[in-house]
Amino acid sequence: MPKSRDLGILDGVTTNPTLATKTGIPYKKAVEKILKIVDGDVSLEVLSTDVDGMTREARSLAKLHKNIVVKLPTTEEGLKALKILKAEGIRINMTLVFSPNQALLVAKLGAYIVSPFVGRIDDAGESGVEVVRKIRQIYDNYNFETQILFASVRSTDHVEKAALIGADIATCPYDVLKKLVANPLTDVGLKKFLEDFKKSKQKPLV
Repeated sequence: MPKSRDLGILDGVTTNPTLATKTGIPYKKAVEKILKIVDGDVSLEVLSTDVDGMTREARSLAKLHKNIVVKLPTTEEGLKALKILKAEGIRINMTLVFSPNQALLVAKLGAYIVSPFVGRIDDAGESGVEVVRKIRQIYDNYNFETQILFASVRSTDHVEKAALIGADIATCPYDVLKKLVANPLTDVGLKKFLEDFKKSKQKPLV
């Protein structure tokens, strides 16, 4: 996390118990750490699957910090909870979206963010990029304000496609962020500049 922040391009974080478990840090402790580091939206997921449980958890999560965005699954119960929580002013990220039709319903109910899982859609044999492209078109057609979060990013190509399509947000693993800046031609160019300056036997300006 600090490494990502130090790059200066981190706008927010989305996490869940599974991701926290992979780091070996208890979920609650991981969330507390993230909220101290990140000055932007932090999406936290509910664990309940029924509308009463989702709304109860969402209200508690929203009280943790002003930057919290509550993640709900895009199910019938999730959509019911979205409608209730939206009316209460709680910002919602509707997650586990795999089709343009799901995204349409999410936006119609006023979700703050929709999260199509591009990598998982690809894994299922469809084009995740094409799904996001259709969502972008639908949202533009009707001037929906819901932000599109390009989730389950697997590569730098995904990041490029997300930008070309017009996704508002992309959740990128740190290894992908590092690859975005890396290019062998940059390394070759820098080496050549330094060699040429050394050959000139001039002194640095500072």
